[in-house]
Amino acid sequence: MFIRKMHLPRRTVLRGLGATLALPLLDSMVPAFTALAKTAAAPVRRLGVFYVPNGMSMPYWSPKKEGMLADLPPTLKSLKEFKDRVLLCGGLDDEAANRVTGGGDHARSAGTFLTCVPFKLTTGADVYASISMDQIAAKELAKETQLASIELGIESNSMLGSCDAGASCAYTNTVAWRTPTTPLPIENDPRAVFERLFGTSGSTDPAARLARMKKDRSVLDAVSHELGNLERVIGPGDQLKLDEYLSAVRDAERRIEMAERQNTRELPLVDQPVGTPNDYAEHARLMMDLLALSYQTDLTRVCTFMLAREVSALAYPEIGVADSHHPLSHHQDKPQNLERLHRINEYHFRQFAHLVKTMAETPEGDGTMLDSTLFLYGTGISDSNTHFHDDLPIALIAGKNTGVTTGRYVRYPQGTPLANLYTTILEKMGFPVEEFGDSTGVLKNLSV
Repeated sequence: MFIRKMHLPRRTVLRGLGATLALPLLDSMVPAFTALAKTAAAPVRRLGVFYVPNGMSMPYWSPKKEGMLADLPPTLKSLKEFKDRVLLCGGLDDEAANRVTGGGDHARSAGTFLTCVPFKLTTGADVYASISMDQIAAKELAKETQLASIELGIESNSMLGSCDAGASCAYTNTVAWRTPTTPLPIENDPRAVFERLFGTSGSTDPAARLARMKKDRSVLDAVSHELGNLERVIGPGDQLKLDEYLSAVRDAERRIEMAERQNTRELPLVDQPVGTPNDYAEHARLMMDLLALSYQTDLTRVCTFMLAREVSALAYPEIGVADSHHPLSHHQDKPQNLERLHRINEYHFRQFAHLVKTMAETPEGDGTMLDSTLFLYGTGISDSNTHFHDDLPIALIAGKNTGVTTGRYVRYPQGTPLANLYTTILEKMGFPVEEFGDSTGVLKNLSV
């Protein structure tokens, strides 16, 4: 790392007409001759939770044996070059889902996934669950960032009405709970996410938003004057980093604008199959890229991301699956159904893998952004045909600075609470808790 005597604060932002732009970590933010641990280059702690609905095609997820991973199972194949960063956890149970009185298994799955506490069954506004694991971390990490956390997704973010067997949509459409009575809705609109990160939004009315977009310049245009001043004082290494970052921001703006033009374009009248997503992969990757930008600029260090909501009826014809996801998940152990369900599972994971690779390719300090990041990927149902909440498919993708020993498949004894994993994660992040959900302690072999 090239270190200059000039020192920029880590929280440096560029300000323009109604816009602010946070900067990535630059060498100029690291004071010369200062111990790394005391500088802006010191490893940060990041957490991301990625949730997929409707269970998993378990024969394609589970490794054949415990121990070191010679290869990743088929569902996770898109991360094969990063298998040394993967820890697969088997045998973890979400018993809280079984203790919910009434309601459907899908609401139970998402509604207890990060809380490990039974929720109050209701279709009204009187929802009651518990604070989720991510929000415990967010409360602490918010001392360091502009946003405590962001909650992202691809499908509907509605919290109103009943989405599964008499259970509020709050229990199916988010996994993040700030308090027992405050579910955090996901945001599935890329522009809204972009504006939250880099600028303010005036109105959610479509006509008003369109009028504003026509009038507004880009974020980069708005801060061009300050950008020019900054470029005159930073070194060549920082200039390269800044150029790469600004290119990513500009590309995100371009992709959002293109998507909006396409969405407002007059289309021919054709019958669209029910549940068919509109460019799912492009949407998901744009959201992943925005998340990467939020991590890179240190606007937040905590995220939850739902790649689809529970009871999702999306179909995926682009990968040869015309069946709606939820009905297909009731596979009846038929090999052809299990294989089609696997295609959906692998497709979801592929979008997540794009983020992992982006983080691994983004320099930070003496390594990459992935080094200090812990991702959890999983779902609240194992075998989707039986809707069991035990032996859940859980994967950790962890950087070398997280304290997690990866490249393994570990099976825990029958009856091990999922909450034990969360208490261990919080402990490794520096936020130990005396109790969480139905936890009975920490997992001793998450690191060896």
